Amino acid sequence: MSITTITPPAVPGIGGDAASAGGDSPGQQQSTALDGLDYNAFLKLLVAQLENQDPTEPMDNTQYMAQLASYANVEQNIRTNVRLNEVMTAVRASHADALIGRTVSSADGAISGVVRGYEMNEGGVVLLLEGDARLPFTDGVKVMESGA
Repeated sequence: MSITTITPPAVPGIGGDAASAGGDSPGQQQSTALDGLDYNAFLKLLVAQLENQDPTEPMDNTQYMAQLASYANVEQNIRTNVRLNEVMTAVRASHADALIGRTVSSADGAISGVVRGYEMNEGGVVLLLEGDARLPFTDGVKVMESGA
């Protein structure tokens, strides 16, 4: 019997543990000052800037147009990220689907069994094993194959 360790594709915001539930785990991606900003936050910043500018020295039209272009880029990036997350979720589901009927175990060997199905939730993909055991589909899940 050979043992293969598989690594499911990384999906930002979809992880198997609480540390990765809000994004990539530490070390995978550096935090920036813009983390957590969304479309509405950007709009609020832009409106606040316009409301608080000095009327005797209004913002340069070139700067204003550059900020509007940035606004359009932020909006497009948000839409792209949503679509990318949907694609990555489908990829993870496909990987989990391929494990149905196969024997898997956790990285530490504490949980093992034959995969009967899977479910997807906010924490990621969870493999449903025989006997009602549940195994988060995270890095280090081992798939056992019978020798050829």
